[in-house]
Amino acid sequence: MVESRRIACFLATSGHSGVDRLAKNLLPGMADAGYQVDLLKIHNHGPELNHPLPENLRVVEFKAKHVYPALPELIRYLKQNRPEVLLSDKDRVNRTALLANALSGNRARVAVRSGTTVSKNLASRSRFDRFVQRNSMRYLYRHADTILVPSQGAADDFADYIGVERSRIEVVPSPIITPRFYQRLNQPLDHPWFKPGEPRVILGVGELCRRKDFTTLIRAFARLKDRYDCRLMIVGEGRARERLEAEVKKLGLEQRVSLPGFVDSPYPYMKASALFVLSSLWEGLGAVLVEALAAGTPVASTSCPSGPEELLGDLPGEPLAPPGDPAALADAMARQLDNPLPRERLQAAAAPYMLEKSVASYLKAIGLPQAE
Repeated sequence: MVESRRIACFLATSGHSGVDRLAKNLLPGMADAGYQVDLLKIHNHGPELNHPLPENLRVVEFKAKHVYPALPELIRYLKQNRPEVLLSDKDRVNRTALLANALSGNRARVAVRSGTTVSKNLASRSRFDRFVQRNSMRYLYRHADTILVPSQGAADDFADYIGVERSRIEVVPSPIITPRFYQRLNQPLDHPWFKPGEPRVILGVGELCRRKDFTTLIRAFARLKDRYDCRLMIVGEGRARERLEAEVKKLGLEQRVSLPGFVDSPYPYMKASALFVLSSLWEGLGAVLVEALAAGTPVASTSCPSGPEELLGDLPGEPLAPPGDPAALADAMARQLDNPLPRERLQAAAAPYMLEKSVASYLKAIGLPQAE
């Protein structure tokens, strides 16, 4: 152990979000680095960690069923356990963590994380909601010891929009690529579309929601369907399903486009696909883009804020297109189908997101030494 130092991670998730994926990799990674790690979670909420857990990683489930009512339990935990660092993710959880730390009298360093491009994330809220949340973040986040974000674009946006000094924001690559990722990547795939001799598959993965903008991907595919013998599969579930199915029908693509729903492990699909496409309007980074690169699959993406330009900007072949532009995205997709980059070049772009590198970056950002 690193002098038995304790890291408390306060999280409340849906069970299948980006924060869930982050926690499943980061918390065991910090425990393997020698720290005592406590996951503090809300009753019946995620994240659910993969078992078996390291000896020095424990789960503390509060009785409260929502974040704000968990404040007394969090204060009590901090008084009794006195962790060196309190790490939280997402705004409501972050605010509760900052308040609990102040009220407990504890001297834990508080690291709050924002995994999205905040100005874009708040743009769809009412003017009043934007005002309240923006100003609460502006005031409360100044009491954090550090603010963590997954990309340079997200950091610049946070500083400009919230009004926090840029020097207080740390860009930390997410722990996306793990040994478990490669195990799942190499699982057998039994799907008729991926049998030998079948048309190439173009793949999209993510929640069926406005932010992912799969409508633009479907319209871009419609522009390519007569030029390439290929199909489009969009793996994920969400409230936009009916709207996307209506778009597929409107364009006469029922035999060429599949929306199979949520898949627990989309990685064999990534490995077997001819092209992976991220069509988002905004991201914090775009973890699925990193996963596709690590799988060695050619990629095309919108240059949405934030992340894709940082990931793909140095790659040849112009893989980027403006958000919300089906014609431009179709052209980017065609360029990658015609001239796919070598697997080694794609995988090299995902290297900073390997587990050990990411954990080392997180420990440094939250002021903790790495194990010798």
